[in-house]
Amino acid sequence: MSTIVRMSVSALLSFTTALAILVRIIANPLSNVFQKQLTARSAHPLFITTTTFGFLSILCLAFSPSLHLLRLPPTFWTTMLTIGLLSAAGNVLLVKALQLGDLSVLGPINAYKSVVSIVLGVVLLGEVPGWLGLAGVVCIIAGSYFVLDSGTSDSWSWDVLRQPEIRYRLAALVCTATEAVFIKKAVLLSSPAISFVFWCILGFVVSLVWVAIALRHQWRQQLALAHTHWRTYLLLFLSVGLMQLSTNFAFEGIQVGYALALFQLSAVLSVLFGYRFFQEKNIRRKLIGAFIMVAGAVLITLTA
Repeated sequence: MSTIVRMSVSALLSFTTALAILVRIIANPLSNVFQKQLTARSAHPLFITTTTFGFLSILCLAFSPSLHLLRLPPTFWTTMLTIGLLSAAGNVLLVKALQLGDLSVLGPINAYKSVVSIVLGVVLLGEVPGWLGLAGVVCIIAGSYFVLDSGTSDSWSWDVLRQPEIRYRLAALVCTATEAVFIKKAVLLSSPAISFVFWCILGFVVSLVWVAIALRHQWRQQLALAHTHWRTYLLLFLSVGLMQLSTNFAFEGIQVGYALALFQLSAVLSVLFGYRFFQEKNIRRKLIGAFIMVAGAVLITLTA
């Protein structure tokens, strides 16, 4: 009987992890669409980030009394503070990149997150990747050739890294990849739900201080824009909430590096959404690159 129970629990955890990964794959590019739509309507990236954290924090307050917060170890709080700082910075940089660049380019770049996580794994955890993992890294870099190249010249140039939207996106990627390692630690110290609650609340506190300093003369204008485009804001809040909550549950059942690699299946959706919502160009070339990058992400997962 105990064997059957263990097998049932294992099957349930596997199903939950798979469902979480699927939700994350869909929710992430959708949130990018709404972020880009709002910046196109003059919404400030910092204000978008702050209101997102704020709305989700309000929702979380209804659940916090039942989360046994006093039982959490001190390490959890220092971990969550680090997550709050990285999350606020990463989200602002991401929205700024989306304001300046194409979703069909910036979305697939997220595949580099699995590369960063491998490097962090080697440095912080002593996890050395195998041959399949290294092959996956090569595929991701090769796929980026097609995604980043506009197709207007015969050769790819490192000058693409001088584009501000690419720099913002890569900086955001480093923040969020590092954040993912700490989120995994927070999940292990508590639970996916508790980690999500404090991801929202601490992210809101950090970004609110930031917005009070940087946008003290613009907040009325930004509030008026939020009132006008409240439907898009609401869709953004819900998609970001689903994205992060599903990320936490995925981390509970799978290693960070492999989860981040699987998340890169959203690269194809990012290219398609860029074409559908913003009429972005060179989609065929970008799709080829996205599929190559996804293949690299899959290879990385096979090292598990």
